[in-house]
Amino acid sequence: MMRISELSARSGVALPTVKYYLREGLLHPGEQLAATRADYDDSHLRRLRLIRALLEVGKLPVAGIKQIIAAVEDETMPVHRMLGTAQYALSPAVAPEASEAWEQAAAEVDDLVDEYGWDIHARAPARAELTEILVRMRHLGMKADLRPYAEAANRLVTEVEMSKVPFDGPRDAAVEALVLGTVLYGRAFDALRRLVQESESAHLLGRPAAQG
Repeated sequence: MMRISELSARSGVALPTVKYYLREGLLHPGEQLAATRADYDDSHLRRLRLIRALLEVGKLPVAGIKQIIAAVEDETMPVHRMLGTAQYALSPAVAPEASEAWEQAAAEVDDLVDEYGWDIHARAPARAELTEILVRMRHLGMKADLRPYAEAANRLVTEVEMSKVPFDGPRDAAVEALVLGTVLYGRAFDALRRLVQESESAHLLGRPAAQG
């Protein structure tokens, strides 16, 4: 057990911010020992880590964080749905277009999902996001072949990323792992692609002498 000042110090979250999270209901109350004193435990540290992940890494507004916290605290909600609440909150909002190009791209996304046997909700935000990307690629005259990327994503998520989510641990720890994995591993993968692109360009075209 710890006082709120120690909770602040151990979590790295400023004391006024911890008190704000308590007022907003993002952080559950401590064990009340007196009118002006409460004790906190490791569950509060985990919750603060989750809030920081959602706020600093996921860039979510307080309203979105509240929605995820509510899912975490609802023990009757299945873990899959809880994780989906977090993942959907991280996805950009994309409005479907009433156009032939959109319908064609959406059908291709559906075919890709069916080809890999993915169990995806019909209104999953990533469906609309991927559809929008395909529409833009076609509009720019690009040949859009997503299968190599789908294969890489399927392997990385099933063999690496999901193995890092502690499904049998505290619910907030599972959400934190999913958020960090989704955002940070996504950024790491993009950075790795750029490194490989530079390397391949140097091998194929030769590196200018000025660059060493």
